Amino acid sequence: MSYDYNSERREAISAGENALKSLRHAKSSLSSARGWGIYDIFKGKTITGLIKHSKLQDAKSDMEQAKWDLEIFRRELSDLNDLENLHIDIGAFATVADFIFDGLIADIYVQSKIKKALDGVNNAINQVEDALRKLR
Repeated sequence: MSYDYNSERREAISAGENALKSLRHAKSSLSSARGWGIYDIFKGKTITGLIKHSKLQDAKSDMEQAKWDLEIFRRELSDLNDLENLHIDIGAFATVADFIFDGLIADIYVQSKIKKALDGVNNAINQVEDALRKLR
């Protein structure tokens, strides 16, 4: 089977768009969890804490999907023979995604972890958008 650059490029663009969609969904979930976390710190009741933890679980699920989609995008980019300088570094994002949900102890600590995760998601979004611009 011969190498079809245009086909590989379309596959990479599609994978990048999926990754971007997942990242944006994760960003939305994290922002929601952050909002509930702030509310929980200042006016928290039992129900507020339950909602916050539910939102954190949603965010965790969304970040796992984004991590998976980023890996697929990274593999598709590697299929493009002449674009060695175009890559996605998912290492930092994956570390943040894995680390944020370990040992949720104090509300303020959780808020700092959510902020760090949001920063990682924003960085990944910028990388994917940049790669997609170059592919198009």
